[in-house]
Amino acid sequence: MASTSDIRNGLCINFNHDIYTVVEFQHVKPGKGPAFVRTKLKSLTSGKVVDNTWPSGHKIDEVRIERRKFQYLYKDDMGFHFMNSESFEQVSIPENLIENNDLLLDGMNVEALYNANTDEILTCELPSYVILEVTYSEPGVKGDTATNATKPAKLETGAEVNVPLFINEGDKIKVDTSTRAYMERAK
Repeated sequence: MASTSDIRNGLCINFNHDIYTVVEFQHVKPGKGPAFVRTKLKSLTSGKVVDNTWPSGHKIDEVRIERRKFQYLYKDDMGFHFMNSESFEQVSIPENLIENNDLLLDGMNVEALYNANTDEILTCELPSYVILEVTYSEPGVKGDTATNATKPAKLETGAEVNVPLFINEGDKIKVDTSTRAYMERAK
């Protein structure tokens, strides 16, 4: 058991019969009344974000999480198949446990979060950005660049993201995997 003084970003806790990770926290000591900790928690199973406030010193149930490195192999009707980078064993991870799974490229390295007590996969995290090739994009119209105009572009994995007008087919771009936003043209 931990207390609210142990709360930090990335801490995984058991809360309301689910496993949550702390996204943000703030220790508040008002001028009048007792201190408390305000948190923003994200569910590892559903991805839902909730706000919660605890009185200072409240006991919380910490969950031990392990990070394991995997390499993406292929996708079929059973889910996405990965190979453990250390033991070379293959595992299948369901589609709902991988956020923005259409950005996965063959051979990409990812991290899977495991509950150390039950040895079950909670979620799979992609790298912070990926470099992908644009396979289809409408040509940009000259003179439309007075504002931050964007156009849809289809990437080599089948994903579709908005890119600036100067991006053409065959260009390699860097994409943020958490927001699906265009970052820059890759060199």
